[in-house]
Amino acid sequence: MADLLTYSALAVLVVSFGVGIVVGLTGMGGGALMTPALMALGVPATAAVANDLVAASINKSVGASVHWRRGSPDLRLAGLLMIGSVPFAFAGGFLVKSVGEAEVQQEFLTTAIGAALLFTASTYALRMYLQLRHVTAGNELSEEAPRVRAVPTVLVGAVGGLLVGITSVGSGSLIMVALLLIYPTLSAVKLVGTDLVQAVPLVLAAAIGHVLTEGVTWAVLVPLVLGGTPGTFLGARMAAWVKQSVIRRGIVIVLTLTGLKMLGVPPEGVGIIGAALLLLGPLAWGFVRTRHGLPAFDNDSTAWRIPEPTRPDQPVPPQG
Repeated sequence: MADLLTYSALAVLVVSFGVGIVVGLTGMGGGALMTPALMALGVPATAAVANDLVAASINKSVGASVHWRRGSPDLRLAGLLMIGSVPFAFAGGFLVKSVGEAEVQQEFLTTAIGAALLFTASTYALRMYLQLRHVTAGNELSEEAPRVRAVPTVLVGAVGGLLVGITSVGSGSLIMVALLLIYPTLSAVKLVGTDLVQAVPLVLAAAIGHVLTEGVTWAVLVPLVLGGTPGTFLGARMAAWVKQSVIRRGIVIVLTLTGLKMLGVPPEGVGIIGAALLLLGPLAWGFVRTRHGLPAFDNDSTAWRIPEPTRPDQPVPPQG
């Protein structure tokens, strides 16, 4: 019990609450943010992955329940993703255990997580661009369910499950970007809802695999759950009305710098790249937006177009 009343436990509690809000808002960034944060707080990589996965299986259930009640998930797509993701996610912990002794495992996971963070940041930025392109091409929010493409969807689940099973990173970012590529007319709310629903068994399977091989650390797990659960619930409640473009760009920068640091890039290099992303990133994104006929710095860049009113006197509903 004394282990739960320390400064370190309080730090985990506060950080997990903030990460939970991001997960509930966007369906992305949970493992990608929480696992490196735990490692920065001094938790070994294997313990960080194992405890984050156990906590995420609980926290994502909260976000998924909110989206379920609102009817946003596409259960057909979620089911196909689970078929591919669950067995590969379960195998992740055993794959990490097979690489060697504890020290070798820590080095392997640090490198793997760093690479996964850079990959996640890239897919995150790609998602922003794809949504921007689809919107400016004239797509409107479709009320019809998309035609299911079973094989690609199962393969996406398998790749995402393996990545999560090893590093705890990618359950939101990789799978949501892949869904956007395969089903471009799927609305943003349905993307988040579908991902959160399929991520529950995915993360649970990965957590079981890591618990069987690594175990849990209660002084880490309890603050993760106590902070992350209310944060995820709050974020999910805010998802329908909070503008997410600034949050997304910030996550891309954080993931990129964290990944570079974990891959051994010198602090000076990380600082230079971070400054460049902060100063030049908004300018580059503004240039991309203007090339697609949009204002350079409009936060509503990924809103879907709403059909025009049928009568001249009918007001146009707000875009979201």
